[in-house]
Amino acid sequence: MKCPFCSHPDTQVVETRESDDGGFIRRRRRCASCDKRFTTYERPEVNFPAIVKKDGRRIDYERAKLRASMNLALRKRPVSTEQVDNAVERIEEKLLSLGLREVLSTRIGELVMRELKKLDKVAYVRFASVYRSFEDMDDFRTLVDEVGR
Repeated sequence: MKCPFCSHPDTQVVETRESDDGGFIRRRRRCASCDKRFTTYERPEVNFPAIVKKDGRRIDYERAKLRASMNLALRKRPVSTEQVDNAVERIEEKLLSLGLREVLSTRIGELVMRELKKLDKVAYVRFASVYRSFEDMDDFRTLVDEVGR
């Protein structure tokens, strides 16, 4: 594995851990040249369904895009990286278990909202307000009242 900092081809594995559910292996590595450490993940290669956007376009599923949208909602909230990783894993497991070749982007949005609601209520409201395109304060009030119950 090439070092992402100095591009040296010689890195060594310092620590290896399997995820709780066995879905991936996390490896801490150290570069023999610059001595910096970094993390790699090994996952089985699977084919996720294509994402059908609201305008009908079809795009490939991108884990990084899903994670980025969740991180945006969780910005400055007390949620660990491990909790976010686990939530992303659950969403991906659900997508794969559907057994579909295509899935609507709205379905993914609902899965994200379900996970955010479990992780952090503020992040859930942030995501939902953008995802559902709130028009006025009444929409926002309704959502906050729903979360408060």
